[in-house]
Amino acid sequence: MELTFGVALAVLGAGLLHASWNALIKSAGGGDALLDTATVVAGSAVCSLAALPFVAPPLPASWPFAAASAVIHFAYYLTLAQAYRTGDLSFAYPLMRGTAPLLVTVLGIVFLRELPTPQMAIGVVLISTGIFAIAFAQRRHHPRAAVYWALANAAIIAVYTLIDGAGARASGNALAYVLWLTFAESVVFLAWVRLHRGAAAVGYVRAQWRRGLVGGFCSVAAYGIVLWAMTRAPIAAVSALRETSVLFAAIIGTVLLREGFGLARLAGAASVVAGVAALKL
Repeated sequence: MELTFGVALAVLGAGLLHASWNALIKSAGGGDALLDTATVVAGSAVCSLAALPFVAPPLPASWPFAAASAVIHFAYYLTLAQAYRTGDLSFAYPLMRGTAPLLVTVLGIVFLRELPTPQMAIGVVLISTGIFAIAFAQRRHHPRAAVYWALANAAIIAVYTLIDGAGARASGNALAYVLWLTFAESVVFLAWVRLHRGAAAVGYVRAQWRRGLVGGFCSVAAYGIVLWAMTRAPIAAVSALRETSVLFAAIIGTVLLREGFGLARLAGAASVVAGVAALKL
């Protein structure tokens, strides 16, 4: 498998979509990260359900992967909400996304026997290093809780990335896999939110339906592109490349959320770009 220019460009687009829906969660005016996350999850469920009649079911060999991933995604959404409740987008998001590619690379070697080339390994390290620089660019105290939740989320990202990469390859159709997976995981998470937050959660999500649909579409499209790419390129390379979403998140955090950028983040951005070049040159 090879990371071609077309696949790389598609994954970069997925990075922009991913940063966009995360920014929608962080910038929501309700002040409740869990319900803001539920709003986007509800939107992704609607988008997936609308598209399901137009795709054939994934092959049975992929169903165990989808079932395991749906459970793991439940933990992902919970830790994501907690990370955004306790930390800035421009800190929590890079820390989550920067740690994950390193873990994916190591776990991919152990469980999938996907050994990165020296050039790919350099690219992964440069991208993750740049992302960490962006996360810690603001030299001020960050809540320990934000660090812990972000790192927990990163570990979860690494696990479901490997599971879904294998599942998409076994599915025969990455789009069908991601649509069924998204719908299943959304139902599980939304049922839990309804149980714990009651009717108020339903009213909140309903009031924010436009934000939810936009964020949900971005979420489904981004992950669909990523899983499609993993059927055509090494999982570690795709995982690292999609985390260029951190650049987009940093820009969004600076321009829209007024979280600051600065020279340290510029240096981090340069390291990410160098990592992308290493993956492709």
